[in-house]
Amino acid sequence: MSGVNYVTKETLEQMRDELTQLKTKGRAEIAKAISEAREKGDLKENAEYDAAKEAQGLHEAKIAVLENAIATARVVEADSIDTSKVSILCKVTITNVANKKTFTYQLVSEQEADLKAGKISVTSPIGKGLLGKQVGEVADVHAPNGKMKFKIDNITV
Repeated sequence: MSGVNYVTKETLEQMRDELTQLKTKGRAEIAKAISEAREKGDLKENAEYDAAKEAQGLHEAKIAVLENAIATARVVEADSIDTSKVSILCKVTITNVANKKTFTYQLVSEQEADLKAGKISVTSPIGKGLLGKQVGEVADVHAPNGKMKFKIDNITV
């Protein structure tokens, strides 16, 4: 992952808390699992040891990804958002031109994306299609299931 990662202050704090937890409690739990597996005998044929070492590798990779996300994070304040066009942290009400269904989404970073909460990533096909559009414009979205058109109805913070 490269470039700037725009997040809210709350998300940055959550990321830092998760990183602290992974580095302290998470690493301690994995070290304990490796130690217990090591005590069970020959390491060449010890599936528990292999699984614990693999879990350690995955854990360290997750830490590295989170560290990179924090290092490239830039906090965006709600009062600095321009609502004349769609940008990160804006809430956008859109209407699907084909079926006339209306949706409201908030555009957020990849770390904050949660479709059930109405938060979509700015790097998603819909997010990319909406960025920079103004109220009244139609956004062409190139989704995996084909091209879709969304009319921008409203932009708020």
